[in-house]
Amino acid sequence: MTEFMDLEAQDGVRMPWNVIPGTKQEASNCVVPVSAIYTPIKAFPVNNNSMPILPYAPLRCRTCRSILNPFSIVDFAAKIWICPFCFQRNHFPPHYASITDDNLPAELFPQYTTIEYEPPGPGEKSSVPPVFMFVVDTCIIEEEMSFLKSALSQAIDLLPDNSLVGLITFGTLVQVHELGGFGQIIPKTYVFKGSKDVSKDQLLEQLNFFIKKPKPSTGVIAGVRDGLSSDTIARFLVPAFDCEFTLNSVLEELQKDPWPVPPDQRSTRCTGTALSIAASLLGACVPGSGARILAFVGGPSTEGPAAIVSKNLSEPIRSHKDLDKDSAPHYHKAVKFYDALSKQLVHQGHVLDLFACALDQVGVAELKVAVEKTGGLVVLSDSFGHAVFKDSVRRVFHSGDYDLGLSSKYGFMNFVLYFFLSRIADYPLPVLTIITPLYKKYLLLAKLIYAYMHGADSLFQQDLSLSEHY
Repeated sequence: MTEFMDLEAQDGVRMPWNVIPGTKQEASNCVVPVSAIYTPIKAFPVNNNSMPILPYAPLRCRTCRSILNPFSIVDFAAKIWICPFCFQRNHFPPHYASITDDNLPAELFPQYTTIEYEPPGPGEKSSVPPVFMFVVDTCIIEEEMSFLKSALSQAIDLLPDNSLVGLITFGTLVQVHELGGFGQIIPKTYVFKGSKDVSKDQLLEQLNFFIKKPKPSTGVIAGVRDGLSSDTIARFLVPAFDCEFTLNSVLEELQKDPWPVPPDQRSTRCTGTALSIAASLLGACVPGSGARILAFVGGPSTEGPAAIVSKNLSEPIRSHKDLDKDSAPHYHKAVKFYDALSKQLVHQGHVLDLFACALDQVGVAELKVAVEKTGGLVVLSDSFGHAVFKDSVRRVFHSGDYDLGLSSKYGFMNFVLYFFLSRIADYPLPVLTIITPLYKKYLLLAKLIYAYMHGADSLFQQDLSLSEHY
């Protein structure tokens, strides 16, 4: 019994069973299910050396993203470790080159089953800054286009200087703009067919991500550490202070979708394909970072896997009556597509915001699942020139009113909190947004967690005053 108590004290894990059933029959005979109680910020005794603090980032498996641990199998000669969960063979990075059987890193010590990774300090390499991916609909009239370009220019001026910015426009086709092509007279644009969904591998291949670095043979492609060149990522995600001129120039030249629209048809708009490409691009370049996809949509999707109505005007768009009778032909397919997109975004830790400005429906009923599950926001208005839209854009990008005051000698704390609401649904919330009633409660919780982790007892005595906006 003492052995089990020692393990609980070391790892903060308590389990009702110390032996896991080996067969399905044995598992069904267990009155108490196999489970675990984990204390994530358990206090360890001061004289306990069982939890080292490592001043570098964890090494993850390329396939399942699990972390290098004492149960991993290591080939010291080939500098390879095998994941104990998925059995994927992973190469050690260069800074692990000196490891041997007698010179192990701390995460491979058998007694170090619980360790802490310390975030980098201000003088070291910082975490990924906030990322904003603008996805802009061009199937709108010239007057609406001018209103939208004006609002986007104001939003760009309000962005933090260190934030990364990307731009995707869509209509009949999806256009990914290369904002970081320094030295180019005319910025490059990569065009994708709107009627066909594009996988992440196809996207990276078409965007020439593997010119400087060869494509990894196996595993997940996610960021610089997993096979992507930082220079290649910088072509599409550029610091705001670096690309302000280029981005404003692209917006000034932005025109209505040039493809002709017959009088008896709707515009060809591939909203779903554009959002899928934006999600895949962010998932490959900046996974797990604070990234937002801001979609500006001016009409219903009529092309691609998430179309909500056909292009023929003779077919009316689905109504509430059609949804109640389950007679909307495109509804279930579009919802299934956006549900898969929401799972991808939640896994990446990214957010989808929707700015829908049109007199006609734009498909919020289908798209809302992706916005809700990622903790995003929806702004509805009749026009991009309406005061509701303009004020909402300014409010989203306004800074300073909601500062947590978490900056310290440890640098800015960039983290993701997941809250599971058992009474409603198990929806992980990857961000804290100012328009949800949960914001005030979770903001205080975030501040208390930060204070606890860094020993700032004075923060517990401070009152947190917020202006509630619902």
